[in-house]
Amino acid sequence: MTNKILIALAAGVAAGFVALFAGAFESSPPGPASALAGSQSVEDFKAGFGLNASTASLALELQSQLQLNPKDEHTWVLLGLAYQQRARETGDPSYYTKSDGALHRALSLDSNDELAYSGLGSLALSRHRFRQALALGEKAHALNRYDARNFGVIGDALVELGRYPEAFKDFNTMNELRPSLSSYARVSYGRELIGHTSAAIEAMKLAVDAATDTAEPTAWTHIQLGKLYYNHGRYAAAAREYLLGNTAFPNYAYGLDALAQVEAALGRYPRAIALEREAVGLIPLPQYVGLLGDLYKVTSHPVSARRQYALIGAIERLLRANGVKTDLEIALFDVDHGIALPHALALARIGQHDRPSIDGDDVLGWALARNGQCAAALSYSRAALRLGTQDALKFFHRGMILRCLGHQAEARSWFRRAVALNPHFAVLWSPVAARYAS
Repeated sequence: MTNKILIALAAGVAAGFVALFAGAFESSPPGPASALAGSQSVEDFKAGFGLNASTASLALELQSQLQLNPKDEHTWVLLGLAYQQRARETGDPSYYTKSDGALHRALSLDSNDELAYSGLGSLALSRHRFRQALALGEKAHALNRYDARNFGVIGDALVELGRYPEAFKDFNTMNELRPSLSSYARVSYGRELIGHTSAAIEAMKLAVDAATDTAEPTAWTHIQLGKLYYNHGRYAAAAREYLLGNTAFPNYAYGLDALAQVEAALGRYPRAIALEREAVGLIPLPQYVGLLGDLYKVTSHPVSARRQYALIGAIERLLRANGVKTDLEIALFDVDHGIALPHALALARIGQHDRPSIDGDDVLGWALARNGQCAAALSYSRAALRLGTQDALKFFHRGMILRCLGHQAEARSWFRRAVALNPHFAVLWSPVAARYAS
């Protein structure tokens, strides 16, 4: 039965691939971006990209306007979107709560405001509430069926819900309606998911070009392009993009974290630790804190490692207090670090139910394996790789599951695939993969 389900899914996904590739480059790339204003600023905020480096001052200006006219519904929408961008720039999840309040205030003034619904959809995505995001995106789409950004919100939600053919179709439609940084980035991600890395890089380069004159979006696209290189072991190319990103938007935590990973891959651990400390100092996201702990661990600083790991719980509580669901992320951290494995498995089940994507399947499969339930783990690992995604960590997890089941030769082939794709895919697990591959 499982094989029949997977075969049927593969056929459906193949139809989605046609949509993803057929229209992705039919429209010409947009010209150089000028200063964003008016409806353009709304579009870019909706996609999570802000105005140069002045989002804080923009938020203050919008607040001043609302003090003079608290019934200005459109300004409430813009403020809600600005708060989302501030969350992105600062890592402070309290901006999500502020955004929620501003956007609902807008809806109290106009219950049919498409932009407010779309903004709430973007907010739900940031909070990892994907079914809610889908419903909000569909509500916005019902109010305006020709607005490209709504296809982005819907497509993003569908990806996380594992509905890939529908998501790819929406990304393609978004790109046809309005080629832009956000549409090219989504096409790139879709291509990455199905294992077409060269095509993903091509689309992300278009996203870089489309981000001209906007600092943080330019930085973000360079980092994303660098990650495509990094995930395939092209560390020099990745470092080049990461440096460009940090030049475009100085003190960019996302870029500093990425550079730290390159330095670790090259064995330059003191430099990696210094960069990751900078990233954590700017935005203490769980993944940054966790990586810093791992870097301390592999360099024989166990006390410093434990200190970083202990922060994860406090950060997770702060995120939850502001509406962010973190079950899958916390499950993966706990499973990787051997923390309360039965509880981690329970979290992984909740996370995979909320996020039945290839990532949800992979984390649940890994959690099952670490709890000794390797036969059950294998079916989730197969589902996690059903799109043809080239992901060394997922390859490693498959190898560990097969090794647990006693299939040594097959396990070795997966470890070799992981190491061949990206020799330094994870600070903790790459050495294990290298050892078992030999």
